[in-house]
Amino acid sequence: MIGVASTVAPAASKGLWYLTRGTGVVSLVLLTLSIVLGIVTTVRWEHHNWPRWIIEGLHRNISLLAVFFIGIHVATTVMDGYAPIGWLDAVIPFRSPYRPLWLGLGALSLDMLLAVALTSIVRARLGYRLWRAVHWLAYACWPVALAHGLGTGSDARASWMVATVMVSAATVVIALAWRLAVALPLLEPSQP
Repeated sequence: MIGVASTVAPAASKGLWYLTRGTGVVSLVLLTLSIVLGIVTTVRWEHHNWPRWIIEGLHRNISLLAVFFIGIHVATTVMDGYAPIGWLDAVIPFRSPYRPLWLGLGALSLDMLLAVALTSIVRARLGYRLWRAVHWLAYACWPVALAHGLGTGSDARASWMVATVMVSAATVVIALAWRLAVALPLLEPSQP
């Protein structure tokens, strides 16, 4: 029986490690999609095949899916036991004794994401202005999460991960440039 237990524990730990890595990458992709769809929503873009309500629904559902995957990412990281990371380290930035800067960025990103998610749930009670002010944290959450992954992710230098990061960053930059291009003409004073 001791032989079975000694092989199950490392296998379980390795499984948690793979799950942590996988959910981290999936979370980055989902956060990227959420940011881009959020920008598309603010621009009020729509197409006859993609009405605005579909884009808004996709944004909301992908955001919730991102929160779910991040929850699994955090839980598997804490449960893995490879590094001394506790539950408080996951939510209190820069507290962890293991890679404090990079894990602190992950905790900070999680806190911002939770603020956005929780205020979105009670949006009707908060009012649009307060919800919108907190929702701006989504723009800060994404690059902080990206830095977290690049700093502590075990696959950060793998070619497939570099490609994922580059495509994610390019997609967000293009969406932001589009958003600014749409907003700038609105800010110019009208000519007499």
